Amino acid sequence: MSTEPRPCAPGSVHRDTLLQRFDALLEPARFRDYGPNGLQVEGRSTVRRIVSGVTASRALIEAAIANDADAIFVHHGLFWRGQDGRVTGWLKQRLALLLAHDINLYAYHLPLDAHPTLGNNAQLAARLGWEAQARFGEQELGFLGRWAADRAPMNAAALVRHIESTLNRPCSSVIASEDAIEKLAWCSGGAQGYFEAAIAAGAQVFVTGEMSEPQAHLARECGVSFIACGHHASERYGAPALAAAVAAEFGLEHRFIDIDNPA
Repeated sequence: MSTEPRPCAPGSVHRDTLLQRFDALLEPARFRDYGPNGLQVEGRSTVRRIVSGVTASRALIEAAIANDADAIFVHHGLFWRGQDGRVTGWLKQRLALLLAHDINLYAYHLPLDAHPTLGNNAQLAARLGWEAQARFGEQELGFLGRWAADRAPMNAAALVRHIESTLNRPCSSVIASEDAIEKLAWCSGGAQGYFEAAIAAGAQVFVTGEMSEPQAHLARECGVSFIACGHHASERYGAPALAAAVAAEFGLEHRFIDIDNPA
């Protein structure tokens, strides 16, 4: 008996064919992650409309229902390593909505950060005018690069203003030098633990989503500036870029819904 998904009408695709395409692009088997990547909640077999977002929150699920979505594609799914495991409270409420409306939930965490063109780091760089040249850090999730050819280097204080204007979000920062920056390092989300690896890689500034207490001291003592531009703000671009690309391949409808988050 064949395990191949049955063909669907034009403008639609079988959920398993969609999963296979996401997996082919993102290669989740390459990563040691904090939760399962791929199809986290199975819904209807035929997908015509995809909603993408950063996190599988109740607000996003409700918005997907209002948009008559067959599938949701997110960076932050429902299940994480070390979770309690009981389906109660907020988890029960989110699952109940997905199951009641027969919606598929696809979630990719580290694979979506790492994709070289459609991932969070690549898309963040495209908006801020950076070009990646190399990778660094655990699982090579950190990006190391320079300014794009059409951008003039700026110092860290000017870079903070540039990021705030582009992302429409205030940054937290420690400015360690007034020199023009030639070598940048970045890693979206909660990647403050990559700061020392960025310093070792020769970066003059490290940009991520969050800052913890130790990074301020390291920045001052090592002369490398640290900029935290918001976990959510730094990860708004990978999910819609990848979902839109796959939707276009199959002739599906796609809409990105940004549920605002100050974190």
